[in-house]
Amino acid sequence: MLQKTISIPKNLQHTKQLAEQKAKEELHQVRSQVSEEVIEVKVEGRDLNQEILDDMFSQVKDHFQKLGKSMELAILGQAMKMKGDAVVLDVMGHVQEELALKMKPELVRIIREIGNVNHFKVEIELKEELESERNKLYTSTDKFNFLKEKHAALGEFQRRFGLETDF
Repeated sequence: MLQKTISIPKNLQHTKQLAEQKAKEELHQVRSQVSEEVIEVKVEGRDLNQEILDDMFSQVKDHFQKLGKSMELAILGQAMKMKGDAVVLDVMGHVQEELALKMKPELVRIIREIGNVNHFKVEIELKEELESERNKLYTSTDKFNFLKEKHAALGEFQRRFGLETDF
């Protein structure tokens, strides 16, 4: 089997493209390993709802904390919510999506054991991180003007005390 050679990036944009492409390939591999079907569990017990989920949330977090799985804890730190009969995990970016897909079977098992629940599924929602549309604040003047927009009193202080941002 021939290994794919790594291309050397020409600039920062090309580096970002290569990194995104690699992340997408790894995500595709994980998705092929963990079936895309929503995992359904049927056990003699009760139906899962938001109240039951909230009651056992700390126990689920404790389980992952005892195992030292900090990345999974970061995903659970964004809280789990019910949408219909599905537990929805919000993830930020492809790395967390990949981790959530890997932890999904274990999460189902834990919820089933702790809550003695009847029927539920686990879904993952990808929330893309939005880059700020504002310009980056590099100079002292830019930073001060930005803060002045948020807090009008700064303009009054600047006028009253003769403050200068550039010296």
